[in-house]
Amino acid sequence: MAPESNNRTGFVTVEIYDQLYHLAGNNAPHIMELARQVDAKMRAVASQGRTADSLRVAVLAALNLADELSQARSASPTEGHARASNLSLLLDQALSDEQE
Repeated sequence: MAPESNNRTGFVTVEIYDQLYHLAGNNAPHIMELARQVDAKMRAVASQGRTADSLRVAVLAALNLADELSQARSASPTEGHARASNLSLLLDQALSDEQE
């Protein structure tokens, strides 16, 4: 389903990982682009086949996006990537412990 925008009410409907979200905002094209990026990142994480749990996919996608943001802001992208990788490993361990 394609994203929709309703500028009269200030809401935008987007689809992320097969779920519809009605988001408030005045810049519909920007919101739709952000939703497209999140959807793409979630699908990339899910395609690695490590998990089918959508919450875990969302958290791992968020970590990937945070890493990209960190690299863009950081004077040392390598350091930001190493921190994000470490966080990802810690998250994997925590979620694995929680499932046992």
